[in-house]
Amino acid sequence: MAVNIFEMAFAKVYPCLIAKAERKGRTRDEVLLVTSWMTGYSPEQLEEMLLSDATYGQFLSGAPAMNPARLDVRGKVCGVQVETIEGPMMRDLRTLDKLVDELAKGWTIEKITGKRI
Repeated sequence: MAVNIFEMAFAKVYPCLIAKAERKGRTRDEVLLVTSWMTGYSPEQLEEMLLSDATYGQFLSGAPAMNPARLDVRGKVCGVQVETIEGPMMRDLRTLDKLVDELAKGWTIEKITGKRI
């Protein structure tokens, strides 16, 4: 039986994004920063989410202020063209993954966010 990513604990999924960036020499704080830029969560709110029993779906659907510029993110993640994903929550999930990929590839925060932070 396949597990729905949106039903998985945020506290189990998000550390994988952090680990991906850290393996490439980036920091946890940088991942928190791009996540904050995209979702509107403050770094403190993200820390609270990590300590809660929230699911990844609740994390995305409960975001305080999704940045409209996230819809401008283009490119492939896991072989899927982000801008062609029709389901809004899946697109947001893949967009965050793409932002962390760009961070891991050495992109600056300013380039990733379009200097909007």
